[in-house]
Amino acid sequence: MASVGAVKFLCLILWLWNFLPSCQGKQNWHENRYPFIRNASSFSSPSISTTTTNNAYDYIIVGGGTAGCPLAATLSQNFSVLVLERGGLPFTNPNVSFLDNFHITLADISPASASQYFISTDGVYNSRARVLGGGSSINAGFYTRASPRFIKKVGWDAKLVNQSYPWVEKQIVHRPKFSPYQRAVRDSLLDSGVSPFNGFTYDHIYGTKVGGTIFDRFGRRHTAAELLASGNPDKLTVLIYATVQKIVFDTRGKRPKAVGVIFQDENGKQHEAILENDRHSEVIMSSGAIGTPQLLMLSGIGPKAELQKLNIPVVLGNLFVGKGMVDNPMNTMFVPSNRPVYQSLIETVGITKMGVYIEASSGFSQSNDSIHCHHGIMSAEIGQLSTIPPRQRSREAIQDFIKNKRDLPVEAFKGGFILSKVANPWSVGELRLNNTNVNDNPAITFNYFSHPYDLQRCVKGIRLAIKVVQSRHFTNYTLCNRQTTEKLLNLTVKANVNFIPKHPNDTKSIEQFCKDTVITIWHYHGGCHVGKVVSPDYKVLGVDRLRVVDGSTFDESPGTNPQATVMMMGRYMGLKILRDRLGKLAGI
Repeated sequence: MASVGAVKFLCLILWLWNFLPSCQGKQNWHENRYPFIRNASSFSSPSISTTTTNNAYDYIIVGGGTAGCPLAATLSQNFSVLVLERGGLPFTNPNVSFLDNFHITLADISPASASQYFISTDGVYNSRARVLGGGSSINAGFYTRASPRFIKKVGWDAKLVNQSYPWVEKQIVHRPKFSPYQRAVRDSLLDSGVSPFNGFTYDHIYGTKVGGTIFDRFGRRHTAAELLASGNPDKLTVLIYATVQKIVFDTRGKRPKAVGVIFQDENGKQHEAILENDRHSEVIMSSGAIGTPQLLMLSGIGPKAELQKLNIPVVLGNLFVGKGMVDNPMNTMFVPSNRPVYQSLIETVGITKMGVYIEASSGFSQSNDSIHCHHGIMSAEIGQLSTIPPRQRSREAIQDFIKNKRDLPVEAFKGGFILSKVANPWSVGELRLNNTNVNDNPAITFNYFSHPYDLQRCVKGIRLAIKVVQSRHFTNYTLCNRQTTEKLLNLTVKANVNFIPKHPNDTKSIEQFCKDTVITIWHYHGGCHVGKVVSPDYKVLGVDRLRVVDGSTFDESPGTNPQATVMMMGRYMGLKILRDRLGKLAGI
């Protein structure tokens, strides 16, 4: 009874967080290390018609995220670079900085949160970064490289790739402490046939391995934003709270030409940032798989009929912008425990030959210095709202739901989850604009499991996850008796959070279980595919001086977790642009 009371009290505390201050915290400018970062309102905006070399930039990067930060640091070695990031700083936000608080930023739905939540039309909760460092500031931190097959498929120079990964790793990647829970995962994977054990490695190799992490041994996160410290402070300017409204084009010639961008600062004032009058100067989109296609469409590049419907002047019609959106479906298996389990995020992974990856997380924790935020209906502890129709999910309804909830699995605060991710899904969706407000999420559909091959692989992944949980290594660690498949599925359905209606046969049919309990692992990609929206060197087709460098160009997510390759891509493309522009003078 005492434990049930504690859970109810925790739920009440989470609810009351709605009335506490928002999550960004006080700003600390870290002026010594990052003297080039400042608020967007400090920008002095020239007129595009009166361009001077003092006010123009060689490169304007839209999005200071996982790719944008290493790209900016690299290009600034030789050229003037302006980075425009819509979010704030990660460095002084403890909800971003500490592993213990990982779940809090994702659960915070306030306008000041470092993550912007959205619900896909499929009914699955998701998040997009709204902070310097992008996804590396809000993810689970796991660092692992792409497979050689992926590198070859996208046509990258393997030698330059192998120079670019270590550049990232030496600055922000660490070896995990490797918690007892993760050791149980490793041993159970091997016991379940996911072999051999490949030890600690960044490489993508079949079997079970321990990967890198961007959390250090003290549990502090090191994001892509820290890579900016490698930039040239005399040539680099990073503006935070700078929300780009649209790309500006000169349409007087045969082909549209990007000449700058219009952005809004934290006070709502609009500014214009302009490119140098040089054919090599570029606006580079690094806003991610949602932000980049969204902003291209808002700027007039996209499906002509859709743009005209919203009265957006068409700069270039392209039916493929926003198409080919894919999210790797994830399903979980809840692991009850009679032993206290401390928080751990992904440290070990099983790379199978049947098209699924098995990972794990554990514990529910929070540091004393976290910023309390509004979890609302995003909180896993009160998230079983699929029985309440969307229009009836009022604050009062949610409060009543919390009060009346009797079946909350108390074990959820002690145990963990085994994660099964489908690699390279064949199910494809799309992104469409809802309106012309860049701050609003577009409508995103992923069509999870619409292709039967994805569902087949999910079933195999869940069966493997069950074997892992039922392994003697796990039962010895958790001090729990071996659970039946039906019991494990039932516990997982209770803990699941999405808006997909549940079915009575969820615990009888693994196929139905996959469909009803699908969630995201935040590895969505696509929307600006090579050959359809951009060229092999990521220049936007049919437009001059506009390029895309981010995961929107991918048709599959690289490796088991993409952040390593997205950061590497920023460094790689920066080096490649310098080499292509300067030749031997680039020294690359």
